Amino acid sequence: MALMTAQEYIESLRKLKTRVYMFGEEIENWVDHPMIRPSINCVAMTYALAQDPQYADLMTVKSSLTGRTVNRFTHLHQSTEDLINKVKMQRLLGQKTASCFQRCVGMDAFNAVFSSTFEIDEKYGTHYHENFKNFLTMVQDNDLTVDGAMTDPKGDRSKAPSQQADPDMYVHVVERRPDGIVVCGAKCHQTGSINSHWHIFMPTISMGEADKDWAVSFACPTDAEGMYMIYGRQSCDTRKLEEDASIDVGNAKFGGQEALVVLDHVFIPNEYIFLNGEYEFAGMIVERFAGYHRQSYGGCKVGVGDVVIGAAALAAEYNGVERASAVKDKLIEMTHLNETLYCCGIACSSQGFKTKAGNYQIDLLLANVCKQNVTRFPYEIVRLAEDVAGGLMVTMPSQKDFHSGTVVGRNGETIGDICNKFFAAREGVSTEDRQRVMRFLENMCLGAAAVGYRTESMHGAGSPQAQRIMIARQGNIQGKKQLAKDIAGIQ
Repeated sequence: MALMTAQEYIESLRKLKTRVYMFGEEIENWVDHPMIRPSINCVAMTYALAQDPQYADLMTVKSSLTGRTVNRFTHLHQSTEDLINKVKMQRLLGQKTASCFQRCVGMDAFNAVFSSTFEIDEKYGTHYHENFKNFLTMVQDNDLTVDGAMTDPKGDRSKAPSQQADPDMYVHVVERRPDGIVVCGAKCHQTGSINSHWHIFMPTISMGEADKDWAVSFACPTDAEGMYMIYGRQSCDTRKLEEDASIDVGNAKFGGQEALVVLDHVFIPNEYIFLNGEYEFAGMIVERFAGYHRQSYGGCKVGVGDVVIGAAALAAEYNGVERASAVKDKLIEMTHLNETLYCCGIACSSQGFKTKAGNYQIDLLLANVCKQNVTRFPYEIVRLAEDVAGGLMVTMPSQKDFHSGTVVGRNGETIGDICNKFFAAREGVSTEDRQRVMRFLENMCLGAAAVGYRTESMHGAGSPQAQRIMIARQGNIQGKKQLAKDIAGIQ
């Protein structure tokens, strides 16, 4: 099959029997639901740009498995150039959507599971690597979107999976059969889960021998029997359900998506199993996936940051203060912070190395430094954007007020007339354009888009402390101490 178009991707979702719940009810036509469709549009952009000759070199690549042209989101990185192009692609898509385009988790899972299964097979003589290659070939040939599912609910975080009062707090095997396994549990905060054709499930922490039943990785179609999704709320999300609210939504076309993914006795055939009890490799999958995903934030968040900076500059222009030195300095600082994140993404990519399996792994220390910066810099970028925009960003009347024909003035002025009069921008700029940029910034800084930019910058791909643990592990303090000893003459 050739690369799918954006419309073919959307239509392919209609063929799935995915169970989706929101506000306590099942959503039958979730593809066209106004709260979900913007996130589908984001994924569709990954297909649209792959069809555009202008971006073909960035968005597509030759498969290392088949030699056929595939979407880069389904690719196994074959060089440091591939790793760098991944970051460049993510920045491009962030610029085009100002949101989360959701295919990164699957791409990062592909590369982590590919190299890990090779080493599991090397030790145990299992067939997980061949299983995975066959699965990924199918994904590439059909240009599928796959969600990478790692984060378990965890329950009591002071206890290991096998010690939990409720064993479902981590995804686990409840039955082993000759033809496969049956699994139960859930994955939280799953980006793009509803918009995916398949899922790859992975462990979320390192495990001990007692946790063998929880040391499991596998692929599963999104509409498998016993699997369903509960849609996650976002700030200001119900604005998308209102009439005459396209401006109030902020980013009406694109958006992110997270869901709780529940596995209720789901059967997984042997050919889709990539880890099944080899507990000492759970940590390897986690560490490699986390490294790739922390690299990703040096691309996607930078692209979104580009749009935030642009919107702040527009707000300053519409307010007539774009030449003020203080405003210029704030925009410079926002740009400096954003490009620093990009530098981290490029750096950990350029220092990548070849794994035993043949694909390329990023520099783990630099990837964790990248994500540690992402937990801080977008917050400052957003703070500066709010500073430049002014208080109107969060106090402006609704779009309906600007369009209202209700008479309130002694000379027959309507509510709409009054709003358009007193919230007028500088000469030559329409009040509506000022509305649009203010609502857009509100959405990016505080609303639904902030879930995929500001808040996700903190918790996506692991908490700040998770990166600090890896930085401590990878930082080679003993080696640095020896450097000091050598120069100081300490024996």
